[in-house]
Amino acid sequence: MLAPFFQGFGTCGGLIMAIGAQNAFLLSQSVRKNHHLTIALMCILSDMLLIGLGVFSIGRIVASSPEVKVFATFFGAAFLLWYGFCAFRSACKPGVLTTSSDATRSLRSVVLTTLAVTFLNPHTYLDTVVLMGSLSGQFIGNGKIYFWVGGVCASAIWFCALAFGGQALAPLFRKPSSWRILDGSVCLIMWFIAAGLISQGIALL
Repeated sequence: MLAPFFQGFGTCGGLIMAIGAQNAFLLSQSVRKNHHLTIALMCILSDMLLIGLGVFSIGRIVASSPEVKVFATFFGAAFLLWYGFCAFRSACKPGVLTTSSDATRSLRSVVLTTLAVTFLNPHTYLDTVVLMGSLSGQFIGNGKIYFWVGGVCASAIWFCALAFGGQALAPLFRKPSSWRILDGSVCLIMWFIAAGLISQGIALL
C-alpha cells in the first residue's frame, strides 16, 4: 500500500506548496507569533476534512455542478480582493506594523480569518476535493485510505514548516520597513489570485 500513500503525499505536496491565500496568512501571522500554531492546526484539520471528502466521492458532486463552481469562484475572488486591500492598508500605516500591536488581535478574529481564507477560496476545493478526489479513483478499498493519509501527512508537514519557519524569521521583522514588505507581498499575492479567479469565473459563464 506504499504506492497510494506516496502518490497522495506527492500530489498534495505539489499542490499545497504554491503560495496562496491560506499559506500567506499563516506565514504572516507566524512571523508575528500571533496564534500561528492554532492557524497551522486549523489548516491541517481542514485539509484532513476536505481531502477526505474528495477521496470518498464528494468531489464528483462538486465537479458536476457548474453553478457551484461559478458562485464559489466569484465569491472567493471578492473576499481575496478585500483581504488584499486590508494588507495594503496595513502596509501604509507604520503604527500597526509592530509585534505588540498585532499581538493584540483576538483568537476569535484569527480563527474566523483562517476559516475564511480556507473555505472561501475555491482553489481549496478544486485542489483538495475535486483533483485529489479524482486521482484517488484509481484505488479501491484500503488504497483510498492510504492515499488520504499520504495527502494529510504532506499537509501537516507543510503547515508545520510554515508555522515554525515564520518564527525563525521574526528577528528580521522588527523594523517597520520589513512589515511593509511582508504586508505588501501578501496584498500582491491576494490580488494576483483574485485576478486569476475572476478570469476563471468569466470563462465558466
